[in-house]
Amino acid sequence: MHDPQPFGFSSFLQQTDAVGLLVLLLLLGMSVASWAVIVFKGLRIISVRKSARTIMDDFWSAPNVSHVVYGLRDKASNPFATLVLSGVNAAAHHQRHQGGRLGDALTLSEFVTRALRQGINTAQSRLETGLSLLASVGSTAPFVGLFGTVWGIYHALIAIGASGQATIDKVAGPVGEALIMTALGIAVAVPAVLGYNALTRVNRVILAQLDAFAHDLHGFLATGARVDVGAAPPEAPRTAPTRAQTA
Repeated sequence: MHDPQPFGFSSFLQQTDAVGLLVLLLLLGMSVASWAVIVFKGLRIISVRKSARTIMDDFWSAPNVSHVVYGLRDKASNPFATLVLSGVNAAAHHQRHQGGRLGDALTLSEFVTRALRQGINTAQSRLETGLSLLASVGSTAPFVGLFGTVWGIYHALIAIGASGQATIDKVAGPVGEALIMTALGIAVAVPAVLGYNALTRVNRVILAQLDAFAHDLHGFLATGARVDVGAAPPEAPRTAPTRAQTA
């Protein structure tokens, strides 16, 4: 019968001590947590980007604001829908109380601006949830693996001191344990760093789209018409020539 590999991963689990198992479990937990964040945030971003264009098109093609609010109630978790609801509710609230102290303190434009800015800040905080975990795992996992490496080398030195000679059979196990810990630390850190960079870049794109939509939304709620970027600027007023010019 074929003997199992004496220096495989199962042998590593059998010969490591409590500290080595603790490091292994810590790396495993960090890996599971980082992959959970990457998968959850990735699916969330795909859903947001997929429905963002639909929400914006539905808003500009709706016959009235009430129809828009009714259609977005079931999409309140989407940052674009939340931005619309925040702006519309702020404009309606200002109109209801414009005769009181609120109307004297802030204009409609200022009140809507504050609501939209708060909506963007809320969306940004939700999009960035979990990124700190990925950053922490990416920066600390190699050092956790390095600690396991140092602990494995420490076992190798103990084995050499006990036997009085540095033979392969005495140091192969502890050195193999050290190399495994190093590899595990790198394997945990690399996906976390790549996931953090990818999610950060996509979040910036979404926030840029959200900011542009907030600008158009503010212009619509403040003036009643969408801002036309391609419209020609108004002509400068013609003034009568001064006496110095006619002289």
